[in-house]
This record gives sequence, C-alpha cells and structure tokens, in this order.
Amino acid sequence: MDPNKYISQGHGISHRFGGLTDPYGAEKNACVVLLQVPFDKTSTYQKGSSEGPEALIEASRNMELYDIETGSEVFLNGIYTASPIACGTTEEMLLETYKAAHHYIEEGKFVVTLGGEHTISYGAIKAHAEKYAPLTILQFDAHADLQPSYEDNPWSHASVMSRVKELPNISKTVSVGIRSLSSEELPYLAKENTFFAHDIFETDLWMDQALSLLSGNVYITFDLDAFDSAIMPSTGTPEPGGLQWNPTLKFLKMVAAKTNLVGFDVVELCPNPYNIAPDYLAAKLVYKLLSYKFQQTAK
Repeated sequence: MDPNKYISQGHGISHRFGGLTDPYGAEKNACVVLLQVPFDKTSTYQKGSSEGPEALIEASRNMELYDIETGSEVFLNGIYTASPIACGTTEEMLLETYKAAHHYIEEGKFVVTLGGEHTISYGAIKAHAEKYAPLTILQFDAHADLQPSYEDNPWSHASVMSRVKELPNISKTVSVGIRSLSSEELPYLAKENTFFAHDIFETDLWMDQALSLLSGNVYITFDLDAFDSAIMPSTGTPEPGGLQWNPTLKFLKMVAAKTNLVGFDVVELCPNPYNIAPDYLAAKLVYKLLSYKFQQTAK
C-alpha cells in the first residue's frame, strides 16, 4: 500500500477543493483546474452567491474521494484550485474570467468554473467556444435567462443566455429544468430544445431526446436552482418543482458517456450558515461530473 495515495483523505488543506495536497492540487501536474469567480452584483432577489465558491470548496473537504458509482478516484488526475477572481465591475469580471479560462484551456486543462451569479458563465463559455467550436451549451436552470436586458443591464444574470447565444461559435443551446420565464423571453426561446420541468418529472424518456440534440463538443452550465428548492434552497432565486438528484445524475452520466464534454460551470450557490447540506450537494455535483468525465477519458 502506497501511503502517499491517501494523503488527501480527511479535511486536508483549507481553500482547496477536496482539501487536496500536492501533487493532487499542483497547478503544473493537475488535469483539472477550478476557477472561483465570487461575483454577485446583479442578483435581483437574494444576494450572497459571491460566497458560493468558498462554501462549495469548504464543503468539498468533507467528501470521501472514492466514487462508488464509477469505482474511481478522479482526484488522482490532479485537481488544482485556482485563486479567486476578484473584480469590482461586471466587465472586469467577464474579461478576467475569460482570460483565466483561456489560459488554462491552452495549457490543456479541463476547466471548471464556480460562481457566483450566473453572469460569470459568459466569460468561461466564450473561452471554451473559441477553443472547441462548434460548441453546444447544455443549460440546467429554473429560469430561461433570456432577457434581452434586465433593469437596463444587458449583463444581468437574467440575461446571460441571451449573451451566450450571441457568441459566434455556439451551435445551439439545450435547456433542462426550465419552469420560470417572462413573456418578453418567449420570442428568444427555442422550444424544440427546451425540456420544461413539468414535462419531464414523471419520466426519463426525455433523456434520450435531449441527448440526441447534443452535437459536437458540449459545455454544461449548471445553475443550482435547476434543482428543486426542497433539496437546493440555497440559491438567490429558488423555484419549486425542480429536478431531483438521482435522475439528474443519470442524465449527466449519459452526457459524459455519449458526448465530448469539454468543460462546465456550477453557479448560484447562495450559502446559508444554518443549512450546509446544499453546499455539500454542490460540491458533490462537481465531483460526480468530474468522475463521469474522467471515467470516460480513462477508457
């Protein structure tokens, strides 16, 4: 038995995903880089998602790093937790997020971006779209986020998917879990690529249909309010009637197995110090997605 293999077990090092120590948290050798973007300037209901990346990473230090489902330990590929991207304005944040994601993508890393409000996804998606064109976006969300502009701000979290669709290398967007939108968004909604929560909660048959729409390279943007508010109350804009854990993982596993998943983000965790379970759910989601991705890579 190699004792160094288990150096990361226990709480490990603070401010590192999984508490990982070197070599598993080393920038040079890691296959995965986590970008933290603790930005929350345009949230319109409850603020606090700027604390989401830190809460997710702290919760991750309490995970067992062996994944039962895949029989794997994805952390052995190396997961590096980059320093938070701190900016005062939306424009600065988007630029710095894009630059950081672009840098690590060019270094051959698999980049995971942690928000913060959903607006942060634009910078990461832009970098991935330039590298992996044509790129299909798989959006998990309670909201369409297709406002052309919200409260006179075209970079609002409620407008992020409108801005993403304007990127030249995006082939299509497929949306899952939508259950809230305004009439102003209807002209911009691709209903044929949208799987509303009320249509999919009783069956898994939609999964094959959604999978058939995912062509080329795939990037996942996962707004945690896609989950039902009973299991994910810690978001800025919780919505009832959302996705459940096991069916969501079933679909994500299919996506990782059948497409070329090139990156993802997890956003809108608004931590509540009196209920840490949602923080752990978010951390586990990140680790499960990485386990699915790298299980396929290892084959």
